[in-house]
Amino acid sequence: MKNLMLIAYLDIKESLRSKWFYVYALVFGGLMALFFITGVSDAVVMGFTGLSRMLLIFIQVTIIILPIFILITTVKSISGDRESNVLEYMLSFPVSLKDYYWGKMLGRFLTVFMPVFLALVLGVIFGLIKGGNLPWGMVFLYSILLFSLCFVFLGIAFFLSTIVKSTDVALGSSFVVWIVLLAFIDIALIGLMLQNRVGDGTIITLALLNPIEVFRIGAISLFDPELTVIGPVAYYLLDTLGSKLLITYAIIYPIVIGALFAFLGYIAFKKKDLL
Repeated sequence: MKNLMLIAYLDIKESLRSKWFYVYALVFGGLMALFFITGVSDAVVMGFTGLSRMLLIFIQVTIIILPIFILITTVKSISGDRESNVLEYMLSFPVSLKDYYWGKMLGRFLTVFMPVFLALVLGVIFGLIKGGNLPWGMVFLYSILLFSLCFVFLGIAFFLSTIVKSTDVALGSSFVVWIVLLAFIDIALIGLMLQNRVGDGTIITLALLNPIEVFRIGAISLFDPELTVIGPVAYYLLDTLGSKLLITYAIIYPIVIGALFAFLGYIAFKKKDLL
């Protein structure tokens, strides 16, 4: 455990020295905080009027930017250490592969999650200063959804980082994953797929296997329980799953997928030629 925490600490220090972290923090710690501050300022009482409008912007920006930021900055984590011989140097110390792999993942998770979470906290603090009535339940659930979204793409990135040896291939693979998932982001596009005469339930089920879409639906349901934004598909989702089960699925499913990919990456990391 001591070595694991040490590897996590070293990865955090390495991230803090990188320019990507400050760009990332500026986008989510600055731009996102500005969105929340603007939303709070537009609402006399912190209800669904001003905050919901800013949450929609927050959701759209998070869906587009957060996954690709996590993928391109994390996918080079192990493959980059392998190319630069840092991995060989680290393994010359009494550090197990388990401590190295999971320590790197823990450190990287903190660096990708904390700026987004702090942006949300800053919006909450500003709302309290303005004397608003904050929906604490929604803020708490939204924080968990952000946690799950970060975790799933971190797991995917570590999996890609272990199965490829070149950082160029790793970056290319991360872009392919991002584009494929982004292509099926909007459940409203299901109407075009219906022309192929595939069952509605089958199409919606396939759409809900996309972690980005799951995050989007779960986040929207926090301030729009009827899911009026996504149209007629909302009736099927609410009748089949219900609002509470839908939120539970939106939280647990990405975490499970992220853990699965992270574990598969660890298995590949142990079995492959490390150098």
